[in-house]
Parts: sequence; structure tokens; C-alpha cells
Amino acid sequence: MFIDKVKIYVKAGKGGDGAVSFRREKYVPNGGPDGGDGGRGGSIILEIDEGATSLINFKFNKHYRAQDGEKGSGKKSTGKSGENLIVKVPRGTLVKEAFTGKVIADMFYAKDQVVLLKGGNGGKGNWHYSSSRRQTPRFSQSGQVTVEKEVVLELKTIADVGLIGFPNVGKSTILAAITEAKPKIANYHFTTLAPNLGVLQSYERKCVIADIPGLIEGASAGVGLGHEFLRHIERVRLLAHVVDISGSEGRDPYEDFKTINSELVKYSKELQKRPQIVLLNKYDLLSPESKLELDFRKKLAGLKRFKDSPVLTVSATAHKGLDEFVALIFDTLAKLPAMEPAPIEQFDFDCRDTNELEVIKLEPNVYEVVGGKMEELARKVVLSDYESMAYFQRRLRIDGVISLLKKAGMQEGDTVLISDIEFEYTE
Repeated sequence: MFIDKVKIYVKAGKGGDGAVSFRREKYVPNGGPDGGDGGRGGSIILEIDEGATSLINFKFNKHYRAQDGEKGSGKKSTGKSGENLIVKVPRGTLVKEAFTGKVIADMFYAKDQVVLLKGGNGGKGNWHYSSSRRQTPRFSQSGQVTVEKEVVLELKTIADVGLIGFPNVGKSTILAAITEAKPKIANYHFTTLAPNLGVLQSYERKCVIADIPGLIEGASAGVGLGHEFLRHIERVRLLAHVVDISGSEGRDPYEDFKTINSELVKYSKELQKRPQIVLLNKYDLLSPESKLELDFRKKLAGLKRFKDSPVLTVSATAHKGLDEFVALIFDTLAKLPAMEPAPIEQFDFDCRDTNELEVIKLEPNVYEVVGGKMEELARKVVLSDYESMAYFQRRLRIDGVISLLKKAGMQEGDTVLISDIEFEYTE
């Protein structure tokens, strides 16, 4: 099964909680706080799997969660950091934000490695909160909580040359004849249900060729299989347009040629700029009196867009004309610029705004304070500890939270919710 687009869910590891601990040793009566910090959560990291050609593995496993950091311990011992989770994807995978469609990463180069989500920071142990006034802090900081996010993986085949044309014109046969690829070949439509890749090598020169299946009239609008595979043409530098010049399918070769090019332009105007080599395949099936090849060449010469496009007569089954085709591929590629990764719109996918602050009135006399700033502050609170709560209340005034609540209409005795903390406001 070939899968080239899938949605997955990713979550970095939560940071470990800081520890509350006090040094207790013989002959050390006032050891003081020594609670260690929590370990950092594991990150989600994307890497390329050179052997993968499909996103099939993501169809059955859609949830990826890195390991949480461990809690700190006494003697200022930091908890163990969570292990990073390496997610391997095929080369050519675009990673997009599910809701906006913005490109987060393009796994284009073989050694690409992208940190998709960073693990949460570990919480501070209680020794960080000791001072001349607070010598025995009985609270610590919780680890940073992470949020599960949705991303879309979209595979776009990376190849130098794309073989295009109607079904059953001989694309797979040509690919098998000039490379070591072994695509399924049969005399019926839609034999090829996935892009097949082959490496073409001639002495020290080498390139990758892709057989792009399923293109028919209406492909750009979702007809047939073409709409599934048009995206795989976007990466190629050169198109080899295969035409059944024998008309063995009962279609006109020139009309086939025009139809496929029309679908390419409808899908992306950029594809109109791709150079094309035109291959007139199955010429050995032409009858001596047939004028199909002559008519095709005359009509093609009248198209300004293709006046400089080379036209070769080949027979894939008889292996005729293919050496000239191979030489032309390398000569043409040598003059073309290398394909570049997709442009990435710079934005912080792993955004954690620690200054965001908002007051929401849930119902009469009940208010909730939300935002990254409150989440960070709530991490430092231990409800059962008086000093911790006193510190929390001071921060609410210093950071302007109480002022915002009063502007929203809060009165004495009203209920305030902040994360998992609930308290009654008193002057």
C-alpha cells in the first residue's frame, strides 16, 4: 500500500518535577534544602530514512510521545532527562501544521535532522528558593508541561527526472529498461499504483528517475489516480513525456500530449516551465502507411511552448532509441539548476508564550486566569505549603494579575481559578 499523506500527533516529554528535600547528616544540624531539579523532557526529532518510499508506517501508528523527565532527588541530584524520540520519515517529506498548512520542515537533504518539539524544562528543586528570610522552603517547581500537536506529513518524491504520460504508454517499461528498478508491468491501465523510483547510471554520472502514475484528463481536479500523484512531479527538474505513437489504445497521440500538459498547468503553473523531452514510444507497432508520427511532429512544431523540446522515437520493449534518451537526460540535467527545498515560512511551531495573560469570567463571581504566564507561575506552587502559597499570592500582585481581575469585576469573596489552583479572593 502506498501512502503519501497522513496526519499524526506528536508530544514532547514533560519536564520532571523539582524535589523538596533537606540535608540530614550527622554532625550537620542545619544542612538546609537540597532538593534537586527535575530532568528535561525528551524532544521529538525528525530524521530521514533513506530506505523508506512511503508513509505507510504512519497509517497504523499516529501518536508519538517522547519520554518525560524524571523527578529530582536529594543532595541536589538532578532527575534523569527523558529520551528523545526519533521519528524517521522518507526523504522528500513536507511537515506541515495541521490547522494552518504552514510548512514546518522540508526533509529534503539526506542528513536533515529537525527538532520538531522541544522537551519541557525540568522544575527547580527547593534549594533554589532558599534565602535569608526563607531558609527552609518546603516547595519546589513542577516540570514544564508540554502540549500534543497535530502535524501533516506529505511526501513529495525527490527525483531528477519524471516520466509522465497516459496509463499504459510504456513508462514503467522504459524505467525498467534503463535502470535497475523492477516495477510491475502489465498490459492494462493503472498497473502502477505508486511512483516507482530508479537510479540511472552512466559511468560516473548518476540521476534518479520517477515513474509518475495515474495521469488522465481531469487529474488536477481529482479524477482517477492523478490527483494523488501530481504532487510528486513538483520536485523533478526534467520531464520525460511518454506518448504512445502507435495509437494502440485508440486515442490520438497528439491529443494525449495536450491533455497531460493541460493537467500539469492546471495543477501548478510552475510545471509549465519544466523542460520536457518527448518520447514517441511503441513506434515499432506503427504500420508503414501510418501518418501518426508525421502528424504529431508537425503539430508539435506549431506549439511555441515546445518548439525547442527534443523529440525521440523509441521502443521500450525492443530497447531501441534508449541510449540516445539516456545521453540526452544527462546532457540536459547538466544545464539545469539543482532543485531546492520548499520555502519555509518562519514561525514558531513550538511556541510557548510565557508572558500571555488573560482573565475570563466563567459565571457570576467566578473568574479564570489563563495564559503561559500563569502556567509558569502555577508550576511553583505547592498548595499544602504555607510559604509556597504566600509566594504565589505575592506574585499575583507583583505581576498585575490582581489588578486585571479587579478590572474584570472581581469582588471580595469571588472564586478565582488558575490552572489546577482554586481560591477565594480576600483583601
